[in-house]
Amino acid sequence: MKNIQPFLLAGLLVLSPLVQSGVQAEENGNQKSSSIFPVKLKGPAGPAGPTGRQGEQGDPSYAVANLDVHEELKASLFASEPQLLSPSAIDIDSKGRIWVCEVVNYRKHKNKRPEGDRILILEDTNGDNKVDKVKTFYQGRDVDSAHGVSVFGEKIIVAVGDRIMVFTDSNGDDKPDSKENLFTGISGTQHDHGIHAVHFGPDGKFYFNFGNSGRQIKDKDGKVIIDKAGNEVNDRRKPYQQGMVFRCNPDGSDFETLGWNFRNNWEVCVDSYGTLWQSDNDDDGNRGVRINYVMEFGNYGYRDEFTGKGWRDQRNNIEKEIPLRHWHLNDPGVVPNLLQTGAGSPTGITIYEGSLLPKTFQSQVIHCDAGPSIVRAYPVQNEGAGYTAEIVDILDGAKHDKWFRPADVTVAPDGSLIVADWYDPGVGGHNMRDLDRGRLFLVAPEGHKYNVPKLDLSTLEGAAKALESPNMATRYLAWNKLHQASADAEKALLGLWECENPVNRARGLWLLGKIKGKEQKYVDAAIADQDANIRITGIRLARQNGANLIAACEKLAKDESAQVRREVAIALRDNKSPKAANIWAELAAQHDGVDRWYLEALGISAEGQWDRFFAAWLKKSGNNWNTPAGRDIIWRSRANEAPGFIVKILKDKNTPEDTHPRYLRALDFHSGPAKDKALEALLDI
Repeated sequence: MKNIQPFLLAGLLVLSPLVQSGVQAEENGNQKSSSIFPVKLKGPAGPAGPTGRQGEQGDPSYAVANLDVHEELKASLFASEPQLLSPSAIDIDSKGRIWVCEVVNYRKHKNKRPEGDRILILEDTNGDNKVDKVKTFYQGRDVDSAHGVSVFGEKIIVAVGDRIMVFTDSNGDDKPDSKENLFTGISGTQHDHGIHAVHFGPDGKFYFNFGNSGRQIKDKDGKVIIDKAGNEVNDRRKPYQQGMVFRCNPDGSDFETLGWNFRNNWEVCVDSYGTLWQSDNDDDGNRGVRINYVMEFGNYGYRDEFTGKGWRDQRNNIEKEIPLRHWHLNDPGVVPNLLQTGAGSPTGITIYEGSLLPKTFQSQVIHCDAGPSIVRAYPVQNEGAGYTAEIVDILDGAKHDKWFRPADVTVAPDGSLIVADWYDPGVGGHNMRDLDRGRLFLVAPEGHKYNVPKLDLSTLEGAAKALESPNMATRYLAWNKLHQASADAEKALLGLWECENPVNRARGLWLLGKIKGKEQKYVDAAIADQDANIRITGIRLARQNGANLIAACEKLAKDESAQVRREVAIALRDNKSPKAANIWAELAAQHDGVDRWYLEALGISAEGQWDRFFAAWLKKSGNNWNTPAGRDIIWRSRANEAPGFIVKILKDKNTPEDTHPRYLRALDFHSGPAKDKALEALLDI
């Protein structure tokens, strides 16, 4: 026991507050971000003087000239004030029209426009890359400061205040004929950390999120939601807390909580394989903005898992750097981040699955960060069970016009991008100072003319072609046409499944695997595929369509791809099959002792069944548990036996002293007699 540092033992009993000198940051989630680039105004109502390459600040005729644009792309001003003001969120329908949440009544300006905020429809009718037609779909106080609009056929879904609303335009006149609630009871009205836009997934489900002021969500009638895991959906750490990510059927049923413990996760997007991506904002000023691959059912570490304490509170094995400390990344049970991008105020996000933009951007996340006035892509590479990514700038206003505040980015039917610019000297609704400006930018290769590909849903072959669209609203229409046709659509869908494009293959697979009576056939085909992403999709499909999931997991338990095995692990969560523990043990035996993504997938998998799974792994490991991989699994484990093994690791003279804080911190995630016995053993020097 001499090699266990005394101050660490003392830390088991008394934890003192952490005082960080020189750090000034909000932790209570009251604001989205301070202005990263403060701009001095001439007067209370006027813009700053000339700061860009040319023209007065705020002059839309110089908006494009004041942006740095990726060398393979061109930006053009698609719309500007007075056509729209302060767009907080946008969507593009199958006709190529841009739907805008136009926000004036926000925070300190919440009564500025008595008639209420607007949902607008903007259109380029003559193909000259400029909006020439603007109409108001809806105006009212019930859409004040809306943060999300999504177009799903005749259904227009607006995320606003304490609810998600569904407007129905049943006769196609661009006016709502009815409105109803899909969800209610959400906190965070007039707050950037509240509810955000709904996205349509390749599985036919809705995906959305709220930040840490959302707190809870209720059904359309105000009743508490109990999700598929059997938990009440709120932030009371039973088990969820802070910001969350959700999935459900379009009618609100089969509600799932997919991730939690975020701070201000502005929006979530989902690719054609069913993989989720989003950003998250730090406590302001701590250079900790992050991009997340959302591993389903993961804890993302904004607050302590059990106590709810913040990142400033002292703990064993505390991270040295504040941007990492901010997310409790050294704690067992916290999913790692894909990227940390420094200071910022992240906003809208999308997956680009078109072919118009250069290869660099295809099948990649594209994201807005209003703080540093930038739109970026994050091309990913596989790394173990997770991913690594780089940053590629698309639009950058920081050098020449820091009022450029990209709020959202969406993919049009022709594969071009539309970027919404809130345009303001400050960042975040709490600091909104300009009510008179707002822009849309078209981003595409040089010479591209904005257009709308022909959409033919009168045949199933036409619907299958439409399912290839890079535009979410178009895919929604195609998906529902094909799904309703069921077995009659199989032939048309086989054209997608048998093509070379893996994105389109995955889209076809989701629908084929939901044809009644064909569920197992297509799961079997998917998990035998050469493409790891298709095998991953097959496992996810089996979780939804009633196929033999445990058999699929058995077949892929030794897959050459760590990402596939990660997905097998997640699929075992809450699975009570007698075979589940042995499959998990097989997966655990393949851990390399380094891959944190893989380790956290094992932890997510074993939640609620740790004793059974851990015992199966010990039986398989025998006396060979004391390896880097074995110690890693013990560090992550919540099994009753784990504290005893932690003691053995700490007492082992071959365990480096600098790793002791890591194992001592792991004990904080245990309770009961086994932990008490372990502490006594450690103190018995």
